[in-house]
Amino acid sequence: MKSKEIHIAIDETLTELLAVVSSFQQQQFNIVPFKDSWTAGEVTQHVVLSISGFVDLMNGPTQHTNRKPDEHIETIKNVFLNFSIKLKSPDFIIPEKKDYDKEDLLLTLKKLKLALEEIVENADLDETCTAFAIPGGLGYLTRQEALAFVIYHTQRHIHQMKNIHPPLLQTR
Repeated sequence: MKSKEIHIAIDETLTELLAVVSSFQQQQFNIVPFKDSWTAGEVTQHVVLSISGFVDLMNGPTQHTNRKPDEHIETIKNVFLNFSIKLKSPDFIIPEKKDYDKEDLLLTLKKLKLALEEIVENADLDETCTAFAIPGGLGYLTRQEALAFVIYHTQRHIHQMKNIHPPLLQTR
């Protein structure tokens, strides 16, 4: 992906996430919609934890990349946009079981959107981030792969939140 494409995808994805989160009433935000489901608040907190981690990763140490800098993007896309499989979240981004304030999370998401845009505009997206290897065989990601991870992981959870939104449940 080129920088301009990534910037557009980050903007569109985070704008859609903000709209979906905003569409919940605060009283709906922390209700478990069905058995074994996270609340909208928990899903949003999970996305916040994930994006925060990737912002830290991309702002951390890097090195020159000795492979195609977009090598893992298609794999990342195929995993996260395959809604027929259930994925298990790593423990460090599992949200705490509690009531979340929608407005606080929206503010945090807006700040994270700005941080991601700053990275896209100012960092070398072809560099490999070396602070953390992604489990599951992906290993160390380039910044553009990390941004793709944020995009597709967030799109997966947008899909999930649309499925748990109470007005949408009533029309099924």
